Order: sequence, then structure tokens, then C-alpha cells
Amino acid sequence: MNTDTVTCFGPDRIRAAVGTRDVLEPVRQALVDHSRGLGEAPAVVFAPAGREGDVHVKSAWLPGRSVFTVKVASWFPARKELGLPPGSGIVAAFDAATGDLRALLEDDHHLSDIRTAAAGALGARALATPHASVLGVVGTGVQGYLQALAVADSLPVRTVHVWGRDPAAVRRVVDALAARRPDLDVRPAPDLARMCGAVDALVTATSSTEPLIRHDWLRPGVHVNAVGADDPFKAELTEECFRRAHRVVVDSRALNRLHGELSRVQDGEIEVVELGAVLSGDAPGRSGDEDITVCKLIGLGVQDLAAAETALKRLDAGTHMSDPPSALDLLPE
Repeated sequence: MNTDTVTCFGPDRIRAAVGTRDVLEPVRQALVDHSRGLGEAPAVVFAPAGREGDVHVKSAWLPGRSVFTVKVASWFPARKELGLPPGSGIVAAFDAATGDLRALLEDDHHLSDIRTAAAGALGARALATPHASVLGVVGTGVQGYLQALAVADSLPVRTVHVWGRDPAAVRRVVDALAARRPDLDVRPAPDLARMCGAVDALVTATSSTEPLIRHDWLRPGVHVNAVGADDPFKAELTEECFRRAHRVVVDSRALNRLHGELSRVQDGEIEVVELGAVLSGDAPGRSGDEDITVCKLIGLGVQDLAAAETALKRLDAGTHMSDPPSALDLLPE
């Protein structure tokens, strides 16, 4: 490898250069391309520390792109004991014509975080009722925080309820959201079932290994973005939630057979369509205001490719966000 041709970027520069809004359209196009059968996005998930941590290796290429990417992203609770966010990682970008390594993005999970938030925003925009004004957030980590901001940017949200097992963590997220979006009425939710029954849109972003949300808690018309269960051991929604839903949308049929709650359901038992197909108009989304819709996201390598391409363009151009992320974006999980 000729190191003279490899550019390395650290997490501070990456965070200052690119955020969720910047990757929204690139992620949309990548999901559409993926659902149309273009490119490849293989994924491997393993847990070297048992269930106390996991590593996701996701790669992707798409036709016409100048680079292909390989991402290694990890999540280890033990990092919190060192005063660090539990997520870390790196994205390697290779020349799509020669295979040469061109750039290393040591992003500390930032690109994974914002591309996941972007997919959540796209799911909410495509599937929630257009008048959704009350959002519920289950989870007190970085992704819950970012999903809340992304969904609030995509829907006419006025009120946000936050639920988590740790009241202090809930308060941190509530205060962070209120500081970032003072126009929103952000409140702690003491009772999960009651919160679920009162919201128009719901985000689940946890590392739970047992379902948290029951089907009879979901009221007609609600939309759910389920983004936390991304390996075979995790689950946030009961299987009955998917059976009750009028429309179940996933980022990838293939990966959802292996990871998350739908991996526990027999093939063909629940009809699913891919988010990219809904975004392109190739598949239907919500059909009425009373529909219950679920968008189950595992996370795809093509999203990482889209985020990395966007980051590299902005970094090469020396672009900085007008409103760069603050330390609030580094909330502990």
C-alpha cells in the first residue's frame, strides 16, 4: 500500500464536516438503488465479548460510484467505564476502478449514527401520517437522540416524549433535545405503555434483547421506526406488533431474515416491502390515516457508502457545517 495516496480523517474533522441532513438525499438514493437490485452490500456481525459488545463489518459497492467501502463499527459497553462513547469504528474507502485504498475515515461511529438517523427520517417521512405531531422515543443513547431530531425535522412534531429505564439518562436526553430544539415540548415519559398509546410516531433505539413494545399498546394510525435490534440477539417489538401492522417496511429483506425481530418469524408469515421501493414509488406505503406502519431498519452497507462519499466530498472541499454538532451528540448509551 502506498501510504502517500491514503488520506486519513479523524472523528473531530468528520463531525464538523457532515451531519444527518447532509446524508439524507445520498442515503435515499442508495436505498432506492439497493431495492432495485444494484450493487452489493454484504454484512457480517460478530460478538467477540459475547453479548456485551458487537462488531458490524459492512461493505458495499454501487454502479457508477468512484469508491467502494468497508466499514468496521463496534459497540462495547465497557468503553463507558473509560469515559468514552460505547460506539467506535472506521470506514475504509477504496478506488472503485483499481481497488487501491484512498481514504480512512476514523469516525468513532459518527457516520453510522447519522446514516441511521437519515434512514429513520426517510421512513417517517414516507410512512407516518402527514399530521403527526407527537413523537415518542424509546432509548436514551445517541441514536435515540439523533432519531428524535431527524424525525422532528421530517414531520410537524411539536411534542416529544422520552422513555428509558434510567431516569437520569432520560433527563440527559430531554435536556439535550430541548437545548437543540427549543421549539419542541420535550418531556420524560414515566410509563412506556401510556406513552405508546399517546403518540403519532414512535422510535425504538435500544440494545434490548427482549421485546419492549406490545402490539396492544399501538394505537391506530401510529408509525414505528424500529432501529435498535440489528443482530440475531436483540428485539424491541413483539412479533404481534408486526402481525398487527398494516404495512411492514424493511431496509433489506435478506438482512432482516438474519437479524432483529423478523429473523424470529417464518419466511412468508409477514409481508414486507423494502424502504427503497417505497421511496421510489415502486411499492406502496401507508394507505390510510388509521394504518399502523412499522419501518424495521437493520442498517446497510450502501448507507455507509453514501455517508462516506458525502463526508469525503465535504472534507476534500473543506466544508464545515453552519451548525456543527456539539458535545450533546456524544451522549452515552
